[in-house]
Amino acid sequence: MKTILVPIDFSKKSEYATKLAVRIAKKTDSEIILLHMVELPSGIIDMGAGANFSIPSSMMYLRKVKEQIIHFKDNFIPKKILVKHSIRFQNPHEGILDYSKKIDADLIVMGSKGVSDFDEIIIGSNTEKVVRTSLIPVIVVKKGVEKFQLKNLVFASSFKKDNIDTFKKFLGFAKKFKSKIHLLKVNTIGEFESTHISKEKINTFIANFELPKYTINIYNDTSIVKGIINFSKDINADLIVLSTNGRSGLSHLFNSSISKNLSKNALRPVITFKI
Repeated sequence: MKTILVPIDFSKKSEYATKLAVRIAKKTDSEIILLHMVELPSGIIDMGAGANFSIPSSMMYLRKVKEQIIHFKDNFIPKKILVKHSIRFQNPHEGILDYSKKIDADLIVMGSKGVSDFDEIIIGSNTEKVVRTSLIPVIVVKKGVEKFQLKNLVFASSFKKDNIDTFKKFLGFAKKFKSKIHLLKVNTIGEFESTHISKEKINTFIANFELPKYTINIYNDTSIVKGIINFSKDINADLIVLSTNGRSGLSHLFNSSISKNLSKNALRPVITFKI
């Protein structure tokens, strides 16, 4: 891992994402690229009569944004970390994806603006669009993680063949951090199978891989989402790993509401790999 892209808008969520990226950069000796997106008003595109566009005011605005980025960088990124920044004038999610390709980023770390529960991390907003369409892994952060160790990773899956490529990518990630992998199959009332069958399915799935330390876990819950959250909380997981098919994002996993009494503090960072 060489390059970590962190889109920022100077919010608390950007701070959380940046701090997490710093911890990963320290472990991998990676460079951090801070990216601030400016979505242009339609008047700037149309330079004809009636366009509300002023070069001096735009230059002043840009100067202020650069000052904000430098201030942000000084506050949240240690001097020992190699860091650069960029300002792009583009639709946010398209700009993030285009720039990640331009710099050949290995990882995108984004803050989430979700205000409640797990499903709101990735349903809607620019974050969801990036998660759904990015060809490289995306970590979504909703809250501050003071002690991010990457010791315990939860790989939640149906363990079907179409998740093999995702698992290969994830395994390379896990080995870099010498993480313990917790393979998780959540059974629900609507999609129930015996523990024996689930374990056989997981063992068949991993048969051709050399895994580091790992556990096999069958977890019963009222929904897949609750099962992932509750299991991750039980083992104090550092990161939840999921796959996305690029069409419906993760909505197929998050189609049921989550009880409001679930603690927001149980929320872990989530990393997604595209199938």
